[in-house]
Amino acid sequence: MQDVLQRLIDVLQLTQKDEFTFEGEGEDLGFKNVFGGQVCGQAMMAAYKTVDDRIAHSMHGYFLRPGDHSQPIQYDVQVMRDGGNFSARRVIASQNGKEIFTLSASFQAPEEGFSHQFDMPDATDPEVLLSELEMRRRFKHLIPEKLRDQFTRDRPIEIRPVNPVNYSNPDVRAPYKQNWFRAVAELPDDTALHHCILAYASDFGLLGTSMLPHGVSFAQKGMQVASIDHAIWFHRPFNVDDWLLYDMDSPSASHGRGFNRGNIYNQKGELVASVCQEALIRKRNDP
Repeated sequence: MQDVLQRLIDVLQLTQKDEFTFEGEGEDLGFKNVFGGQVCGQAMMAAYKTVDDRIAHSMHGYFLRPGDHSQPIQYDVQVMRDGGNFSARRVIASQNGKEIFTLSASFQAPEEGFSHQFDMPDATDPEVLLSELEMRRRFKHLIPEKLRDQFTRDRPIEIRPVNPVNYSNPDVRAPYKQNWFRAVAELPDDTALHHCILAYASDFGLLGTSMLPHGVSFAQKGMQVASIDHAIWFHRPFNVDDWLLYDMDSPSASHGRGFNRGNIYNQKGELVASVCQEALIRKRNDP
């Protein structure tokens, strides 16, 4: 498990080409295009590498074009502002001279202030739940053969759904979902790395929340599904190698788009991050 997590750390670390240019390699997770969470995490790392002694409190990204996981991705960082307490960065991710993703991130020097939060919702303890990977391996005969190895291999993030969905034959549900997740092994004490891995992991499962009321999933024929944008607010310190509860809902779907939200809590009940995402959820009639 440590090897597969180290692979993710290596993917996120990037190669520095000059002061504000970085390069990241892609990884094939079994999807047609590069995984959006990977691009988010790499773009966050590129921004972090140009900021000293400040912690990210928010990031907003737009997915512009599908990325190719077989080719490297270039990340160009622009310094938007370095003020007394806040720094802002814009990151442009590109392949073959075309932008595939843009990110704006804001960083803040440590500061005390007012504090309140929503209470953590009730959720089944993660220790009594099966992981997604365990369930995929139990029912691997239902996964298309060309995807079977990718979808059943070891993963750096363990996800334990509270109410699992059968993606090949989903039922109609209210637009609410909960997942526990964590890194599969201990991570270095590095805030930037924990933020970037959370950005990576936050793209798993969120999009599907808006499809629950319609009884469809990304795995069904005729569905065109893709993230359009992704935003994260980091509220409090956390360790992504400890269990975190991802409490998700989808207030609206319309015009081929689904809007999804998520609050992330640690096991102490502290709200550590919030996520919003709009996604394309289109049922196509053509082949």
